[in-house]
Amino acid sequence: MTSPPQPPHRRPLVTVFGAASPPVSLLPHAEAIGRGLVQAGCRVLTGGRTGVMEAVSRGARTAPDAFDGCIIALLPGLDASEANEWADIVIPTGIGLARNALVAAAGDVVIAVGGGSGTLSEVAYAWQFGKPIVALDVGEGWSAKLAGLQLDHRREDAILRASSAEEAVQLAVAAIGERRALAWDLAGPGPARKS
Repeated sequence: MTSPPQPPHRRPLVTVFGAASPPVSLLPHAEAIGRGLVQAGCRVLTGGRTGVMEAVSRGARTAPDAFDGCIIALLPGLDASEANEWADIVIPTGIGLARNALVAAAGDVVIAVGGGSGTLSEVAYAWQFGKPIVALDVGEGWSAKLAGLQLDHRREDAILRASSAEEAVQLAVAAIGERRALAWDLAGPGPARKS
């Protein structure tokens, strides 16, 4: 199922998955991804808590082009105070681990950074939802193990491998452009469409 084209004024939303307690070596990569996505004009969405999620949010907030509403936290619980300090839109869901499906579904593209079983479940959901997936391969967590793989027969593509934060952002932005172009092509010409 293809989504209708997004209005040109709607900023792309990139979901970033990662562990709440990652190896410290992943945090600079996560922060650079958040910063790079905002610099590319995207909003970022995470699970909103600590670790990779906090580092991505911090990077996004400290980007020179940061804007109100650029960091969205989708929490598993009902307590908004559980969100990291960098998030400016906090959505408490109260649905626990089921929130992983929402996090995966929300983004135009998803990026996995390291991660344990929670990240693995989010990647599996994103795969089933047909989302482009970028996996950071710097030797840590599920993102390194899944980079370049085709999870199953549901799709003909593979998870995109990025060897740096900069490459992860570039691949995500390129995937957004491809999805938007496809959506416009499928929608066909219309009265509101401009070249």
